Amino acid sequence: MTNWLLYAAAVLIWGTTWYAIEFQLDVVGPEVSLAYRFLTASALLFGWCGARKLPLRFDAAGHAHFLGMGTFLFGLNYLCAYSAQFYIASALNAIAFTAILWFNIANARLVLGTRIGRRTLLGALAGMVGTVVIFWPQVQAISLSDRVLVGAAFSIVGALFASFGNLASALAQKRGLPVVQGNAWSMFYGGLLTAGIALVRGESFLFEPDTAYLVSLVYLTLFGTVFAFGAYLTLLGRIGAERAGYTVVMVPVVALVVSALFEDLRLSPAMGVGVALALAGNLLILRR
Repeated sequence: MTNWLLYAAAVLIWGTTWYAIEFQLDVVGPEVSLAYRFLTASALLFGWCGARKLPLRFDAAGHAHFLGMGTFLFGLNYLCAYSAQFYIASALNAIAFTAILWFNIANARLVLGTRIGRRTLLGALAGMVGTVVIFWPQVQAISLSDRVLVGAAFSIVGALFASFGNLASALAQKRGLPVVQGNAWSMFYGGLLTAGIALVRGESFLFEPDTAYLVSLVYLTLFGTVFAFGAYLTLLGRIGAERAGYTVVMVPVVALVVSALFEDLRLSPAMGVGVALALAGNLLILRR
């Protein structure tokens, strides 16, 4: 697949997962839902690798990379994002999480030695400003309370963890480790981590069968995890974490369209300006 198709796949799928996650809340604990999601995704990928006879045995150094990805990208990142949602609105959560752009840029420079071009920096700035403009009405309604600060802190720390996971994936691909098998092992480790945290917290792994919950879980597992992360991490290996991370700016734009279609969200001229800024930043970053 071309880079543009990989990028579009990740953005379009993740942009719809915000709506699907709504059906995951208040049924079981978030740690349990994440354990279900990543362990099932891992099992699907292991099954695919087995059917295609792809090698699944790696040395200790390879598993260290997979453990890093699982811990940060498929574990702590999502736990922080879910925790933030208990304190702040999804709009502020989305804005705070765009900090991953700058974390990826810093990590790429400090760890990988990547030279960051002016267009990448301008594109990242345009994208973040566009996101704020899109959600400005919700931002204005937020009072700067201790609760908001706690939620924003969870979101920003989650973005930092996600950036560490991106870095682990970039280093793994530099060593020649394959994306599909790497995702299988990383999701397995992330699923074990979230399951372990759920057990420590005394969360129940039983729940009443709920159609909306099960359908959303299938969608989040197959599309939001297996397909989207496969596309995104492949793209990351090709164009670098500092540029691939721009997907986090475009995901809220797609989520905005989904909300307009299914949740009767009223679009405004300001939202149009924000989308235009996000798209402009998109072109600056992804064009050769």
